Amino acid sequence: MIERTLILVKPDGVQRGLVGEIVSRFEKRGLKLVGMKMIWIDKDFSKKHYAAHLDKKMYPMLEEFITSAPVVAIVIEGIHAVESVRKVVGSTEPKSAPLGTIRGDYAHVSYDYADKKQISIKNLVHASGNKEEAEQEISLWFGVDELYTYEASHDKHVI
Repeated sequence: MIERTLILVKPDGVQRGLVGEIVSRFEKRGLKLVGMKMIWIDKDFSKKHYAAHLDKKMYPMLEEFITSAPVVAIVIEGIHAVESVRKVVGSTEPKSAPLGTIRGDYAHVSYDYADKKQISIKNLVHASGNKEEAEQEISLWFGVDELYTYEASHDKHVI
């Protein structure tokens, strides 16, 4: 039941100075931060991360956005971490994300607006969609030596 999952604070979250707030949301929920780094990815890495979307009409917009500024890559650990993180993040379209979620509290853009402007939707974060995707994404973004195991107070009080 203890899982790890990947979160990316995308360029809009980094540029808006929301990295600390976003990390804090997961820590307050009792999830453990086990890896974190800032990286400015290039087009080749974007293609690896978004491999499932390469043939889609939206891919060029995704690539342009994700390579436009640094991202902060984070690995979170906890009970049902993938599902918990997805709840904290909110739905992919910020306009539809409930208040109390990261996207619902800090973004409001709709798919219609992004499509009309021919831009990637600015939704602050990426979160792995399922356990298999999380494992694949973590291995893409982090080496084994960049992930840590340690005892946190959450291990005593939450897990």
